[in-house]
Amino acid sequence: MKECLVVIPTYNEIENIEAIIRKVLSLPVPFDVLIVDDGSPDGTARRVMELQREYGASELPLRLHLLERRGKLGLGTAYLTGFRWALEHGFRYVCEMDADFSHNPDDLVRLYKACANGGNDVAIGSRYITGVNVVNWPMGRVLMSYFAGIYVRYITSMPVMDPTAGFICYSREVLETILQNNIRFVGYAFQIEMKFLAWKYGYRITEVPIIFTDRTKGVSKMSSGIFKEAVFGVLQMKIGSFFRHYIPPKKQPPKLIPIQIESTEAV
Repeated sequence: MKECLVVIPTYNEIENIEAIIRKVLSLPVPFDVLIVDDGSPDGTARRVMELQREYGASELPLRLHLLERRGKLGLGTAYLTGFRWALEHGFRYVCEMDADFSHNPDDLVRLYKACANGGNDVAIGSRYITGVNVVNWPMGRVLMSYFAGIYVRYITSMPVMDPTAGFICYSREVLETILQNNIRFVGYAFQIEMKFLAWKYGYRITEVPIIFTDRTKGVSKMSSGIFKEAVFGVLQMKIGSFFRHYIPPKKQPPKLIPIQIESTEAV
């Protein structure tokens, strides 16, 4: 079984992709990297393929992988595609992160160790566990993100300070359990739903303090529609949980719900 895969969704990240890949692959923990690209017209996937040839010439087995999808299908489905790929290829732990350096790649090691060595099932890179650790965000966006966390905790009772965080390490068992569910959300609420399910199933969740730095290259994919999905999605998710029975993890049948998304791996 392989150790840890880092899933990075991309859409028009040509300005960041090479630097983020080189940084992750240079870390002291030998992470594999999976880029899930949604048909970026700027050549992001093509640059990843060029880097595959470079790294494949000196490293066996190949640690840089690519899935290309036809069109922009949403952040949540990109992660789900990457998570299923990770399970199929036998990884013990799976991390998710952005491609734009808003998440410091050095913190991947801390998240991984919080699970692999710390006995946790989920490790969240938290912007708010030790105050507000956000750099270069407009004040309005900081307040929206912070109060979104308060809203989620109030509605769900989930004891997570940064429920909308997108910098996370999951154990294989967590993903095997969660992916039996029909994950409904594709945008901002996707991150909340994943944490909510892990909590409801009784997995051990920890938050690791990080400093979040807004991107300096490329264009943000955030929109008002994503926040609206989160506001109403949290209510739907909580109400739906009243009519479900969350079976303890060890009793889960080994079944994954397939998603209808075309994807191919470029080598």
